[in-house]
Amino acid sequence: MKVAIITGGSRGIGKSIALNTALRGVGIILTYKSGKDEAQSVVSEIQSKGGKAIALQLDSAKIKSFSEFSELVKKSLKNEFGTETFDFLVNNAGISGQRGSILEATEEGFDELVNVNLKGPFFLTQKLIPLLADGGHIVNISSGLARFAFPNTAIYGSLKSALEGFTRYFAKEFASRKIRANSVAPGAVDTEFGGGKDSSMKKHLSEMTALGKIADAEDVGLFVASLLTDDSRFLNAQRIELSGGFYI
Repeated sequence: MKVAIITGGSRGIGKSIALNTALRGVGIILTYKSGKDEAQSVVSEIQSKGGKAIALQLDSAKIKSFSEFSELVKKSLKNEFGTETFDFLVNNAGISGQRGSILEATEEGFDELVNVNLKGPFFLTQKLIPLLADGGHIVNISSGLARFAFPNTAIYGSLKSALEGFTRYFAKEFASRKIRANSVAPGAVDTEFGGGKDSSMKKHLSEMTALGKIADAEDVGLFVASLLTDDSRFLNAQRIELSGGFYI
């Protein structure tokens, strides 16, 4: 059985990725920050359908905890999945932080977003590399805001641009191990941008999308799960925008 690690897998996009990847016969290690009950609910749903999954606590902002987390993953792979390596890493955990103009930005808010959205994926990947099987695949969840600019999202969008850059460098540096790295950039999603809470904003964003609607978590989860198969075996170092044709 192949195994995928999905960060932030207890709700939203991460939950959908976990559920749809499990349906393809992949074992799941999902992480959560504080929503233990939500995470266990996802695990139970996977198990009820014949899949295999566990949930591990991880705060993506606490870089110094990653060594300990890596050891926990190593033990879990052996004890729960009967293997020494995993095959897929989906760096999904992230925060958009408090929105505001560049003039309103604070150093504290900036650092918080950096730690979760860039340093977290970078150093977590670094720590887990020894456990990632040769020929493995890393998918970093980016954002359409790395391509188009909206007011009050400068820090978040800039960091997602940096994450996409890291994805390409990673693909280059670990090519000798046949490990691939790609980024998926959702556009407006019902779980983001306030679209699910503000009907007028949701309508506005839908009108800007060629398919006439914004995505839901399942749209993203299904696509990412499809990447975690041999069907994408020659896809590498790419940015894939999954926006339904937003702002074209």
